[in-house]
Amino acid sequence: MAAPSHKSVLMLLCAMIIFSAVPCQSQPQVPNGLLSKVEQAIEKVKPALVRILVVSTEYSGGREVKSESSGSGVIISPEGYVVTNHHVAGHAVRLFCTLADRSEVEAQLIGTDALSDIAVIKLEPRAEGYPVAEFGDSSKIQVGDPVLAMGSPLALSQSVTLGIVSNAEMVMPDFFGDFGEFTLDGEDVGSIVLWIGHDASIFGGNSGGPLVDLEGRTIGINEIEMGLSGAIPSNLARDVADQLIKKGKVERSWLGAEIQPQLKSDRGSEGILISGVIRDTPAEKAGIRSGDRLIRLAGQPVKVQFKEEIPRFNQFAASLPAGQETEAVILRDGQEVHLKLTPVLREEAVPREKELKEWGITASNISFIAARERKRSSQEGVLVTSVRPGGPCGDAKPEIQDLDILTNVGGKKINSLEELITETSRLREGQKEPTPTLVEFERENKKYRTVVKVGIRDIEDTGREVRKPFIPISTQVLTADLATRLGVPGKKGICVTRIYNHPALKDVDLQVGDLILAIDGKEIPASEPGQTDVFPAMVRQYKVGATADLSIRRGTEELKVAIQLPETPKPPRELKKHIDRLFEFTVRDLAYMDKADQDWPADQPGVLVIEVISGGWAAVGKLNVGDLVLEFAGTPITDVESMKKRLEEVTREQPGTVTLLVRRGIYQRYLELEPEWETPSK
Repeated sequence: MAAPSHKSVLMLLCAMIIFSAVPCQSQPQVPNGLLSKVEQAIEKVKPALVRILVVSTEYSGGREVKSESSGSGVIISPEGYVVTNHHVAGHAVRLFCTLADRSEVEAQLIGTDALSDIAVIKLEPRAEGYPVAEFGDSSKIQVGDPVLAMGSPLALSQSVTLGIVSNAEMVMPDFFGDFGEFTLDGEDVGSIVLWIGHDASIFGGNSGGPLVDLEGRTIGINEIEMGLSGAIPSNLARDVADQLIKKGKVERSWLGAEIQPQLKSDRGSEGILISGVIRDTPAEKAGIRSGDRLIRLAGQPVKVQFKEEIPRFNQFAASLPAGQETEAVILRDGQEVHLKLTPVLREEAVPREKELKEWGITASNISFIAARERKRSSQEGVLVTSVRPGGPCGDAKPEIQDLDILTNVGGKKINSLEELITETSRLREGQKEPTPTLVEFERENKKYRTVVKVGIRDIEDTGREVRKPFIPISTQVLTADLATRLGVPGKKGICVTRIYNHPALKDVDLQVGDLILAIDGKEIPASEPGQTDVFPAMVRQYKVGATADLSIRRGTEELKVAIQLPETPKPPRELKKHIDRLFEFTVRDLAYMDKADQDWPADQPGVLVIEVISGGWAAVGKLNVGDLVLEFAGTPITDVESMKKRLEEVTREQPGTVTLLVRRGIYQRYLELEPEWETPSK
């Protein structure tokens, strides 16, 4: 089973915007008796609202793909800690926050927790500190309580909608997912979250914004919308945020038992049903079996009859001290059985991925669950999560595929992603060409070997064309109908549609609209629209520098025009190119026809963008194919060599923002690229 992407969430549920529009809905009028309380609550919270612009990553096609999205958050401390959703900021590489006073502040991701869908980011410090919204006690809310949903829908400025609590213990319907699950990064959010259901409208971009009571306290963090809106209770959000701030992660205990509410035939009885036990887990080691009913855990009675009771049990079980033995009492065949159970720390379901450019793959470590799903007793090796077509692994024979597990590289056993990165650096040290490397991998518990040419291939020299002559004009075929209308019925040839700026034409009497009927007295046999190459082919029969006499019809006048034929300019494919693999774009030197088509002078400086990889830093910065780069990081760019040199300097300097001046058509524009620089490994 493929590792789920954080973007694979049902987007109908998540109230995060990826720059798409939704229709507006009318809001109910605020009753007169509530108006003053609503205004006061808004005034308390509004200064602490944050609009978050996120540049995040996901991994597909063997690449790290960047994308932009927007969400909301709320400041919870004067130091600038902000609570938002994991699905908003959990995969962020750059974060830019707009505050209530419209100032923009950069932020850093402090920690994130997919299981609760809570993340904490921190604004850049400032001397005066930040305004704060207070948490309320979500356990005290009741159905019918008025609430305010605050945030930045559709990436717009702050908004407020009014509603009431509709359900204080909302769970996901069974028709979502396999068992009514709402998953993020492989985590079932609903396993620990009982949502606050409310009817205050939220839209894309509201995710992470506060749900506020009329005392101006945050009682929830808005997350989902499915008819009713849903917010993560503040008590859970606050506990998770506190742990993320202190440790950068949330530590939970794990038992390894699969649970579900009691069957309908058993309801009224005590306990929770054990539906299954995962191999090599604390539950299996303790002797718990499928079909057991757990009736007491750590001295606390257990009774779970309904789905709404599952999250509280899971929260309790997760709070048990890891590594500390506790008692579990089960009911088996009508008899109580006392067992000793030692919880362990819970691993993340889907380890973080990384792009390995030298391999043309994205990869991750192997989680405990992923190993068991693949019938493996060990977590050693590296899981390939996606492969770039045409990359080193994609071109290997046999090829490496998604979900293969790399176990040995060049005779060295590979236990983790970190070891693979280290071994790759060793293999590539001092090498300019790709390194053929023997690789062992597993696929569906079968062991294979292949040879991967590890490394990044440079642009290959495509060779040079033999230079032939040309005439620097553009033309169209003189069709039979056109010839008749122009007063030369039955004639064949071409019409001049444009004359380019070229030294060879400086003293040549050619004009747009001229009909060229022959070369050195030889008729140009072109009369059909598809015969556009007839005239250039005739010109190519001459030697460069030869003189050709053109028979021209201009109105009613017949002329002979001599031209010394110049050499065809270098085609674009023969010009210097440079691929930048950090920003993920390609540029080349300007061709003669680039300048001619755009009416640029012959000495026009700059480089032309010929490729921008979707999801790369250049694409996020709005660089387009066809842009003419005039400046890069404050330095004028004359050609590919100057661009390559400046890129190398910028890579060493690692500035927070790289500015480009580009010409796009008749317009010029400054662009800002804001990459996340990789910290060199020690």
